[in-house]
Amino acid sequence: MENEPDLKADLFIDISDEVCPMSFVKTKLALDKIESGQVLELICQAGDSVKNISIQLKDEGHLIKGVKRESEDIFRIKILKDGL
Repeated sequence: MENEPDLKADLFIDISDEVCPMSFVKTKLALDKIESGQVLELICQAGDSVKNISIQLKDEGHLIKGVKRESEDIFRIKILKDGL
């Protein structure tokens, strides 16, 4: 996984109030709004949400470009749509 903190996001969502599976569902819906090669940036809860989102998106051919811990309970993830 690359970590590119300066990579500009084409769309940003805050799903920090969601838990799995809704956090993944909302991430997928957001990815549907952007084009291949664009970047989605999201804020989500630590634990299952950040783990499952990362694994499932990689399995679907997207590339995680950065993961940053914002606080004890919150992560920021940058995803390149269709990046693999």
